[in-house]
Amino acid sequence: MSASGSLALALTIGEPAGIGPDLALAVWRRRRELDVPAFYLIGAPDFLASRARTLGLDVPLTTVTPAQAATAFARALPVLALDLPVTAAPGKPDATSAPAAIAAIRRAVADAMAGRAAAVVTNPIAKSVLTRAGFAEPGHTEFLAKLAQEETGEAVTPVMLLWSPELAVVPVTIHIPLKDVIGRLSTALIVETGRIVARDLKARFRIARPRMVVAALNPHAGEDGTLGKEDATIVAPAVAQLQAEGIDVRGPLPADTLFHTRARESYDVALCMYHDQALIPIKTLAFDHGVNVTLGLPFVRTSPDHGTAFDIAGTGKADPSSLVAALKLAARLAANTPALAPVH
Repeated sequence: MSASGSLALALTIGEPAGIGPDLALAVWRRRRELDVPAFYLIGAPDFLASRARTLGLDVPLTTVTPAQAATAFARALPVLALDLPVTAAPGKPDATSAPAAIAAIRRAVADAMAGRAAAVVTNPIAKSVLTRAGFAEPGHTEFLAKLAQEETGEAVTPVMLLWSPELAVVPVTIHIPLKDVIGRLSTALIVETGRIVARDLKARFRIARPRMVVAALNPHAGEDGTLGKEDATIVAPAVAQLQAEGIDVRGPLPADTLFHTRARESYDVALCMYHDQALIPIKTLAFDHGVNVTLGLPFVRTSPDHGTAFDIAGTGKADPSSLVAALKLAARLAANTPALAPVH
């Protein structure tokens, strides 16, 4: 299985002390059984060799350029070497963790934007570790948008899609405290998010006419204003505007009846008003194989929908299902997406 012709996927190391390195090593060992697309891992070869020994895995490594990765993938795990030391032990982030994680993301985006990689797949990062090191962005999604703007000179609006065969959801507001959601939520933001979701589901997922539902912010969609007026004053006008633009969308609908089996059969994606409203249902239904996809970017990006799992890093207990799903979805979306002109 290959992604976008002869191009491999760029896979970041993520937080070195987490399970990202474990998963990458394990998936490569099972590459034929799992039928994963070719990828190269952006990291430190000596660190990865040490982690493989800790896990008791026989994984040959080969240092490559992106152009060499697809050919090398059959015989060894291709590694694009970071010119940075990486010394974190499993479960114990250290001073090398944040620089390595950030550098890997930067390189993966640069490779995708320059046409050297088919897509970007990111292993989990630890936001607390990055924040302590001075990282200013709330998370992966916002950092990817910043890097895209640096490459193109044009601002982009990143949209987080959590995808699985059972359910696809989008949080309209993402990494902000719950107390700030109402102040950040606006009709314009919901409309812009809905437009991006509809466009990318058509272009990248090849859904001819995506069916979208919009979850209400308040219980019972505000109960005619007795439980809050925001659904009538903010959410409903956004739904009406999206409908006027020809998008197949319904809402605002009470979130407590939106995610059962029969309800899910009636739509392709649910727009939710805040982070946990979207992530709780998908992690309940697809914890081991959900995929985080960033829409609105000029390149394809996916990620496993789980964290760093410091408690099991280096033990071999991590389940690779979500990373496998992320790699396969990245290859699928990259094949559906016209190649970008190189950015100079």
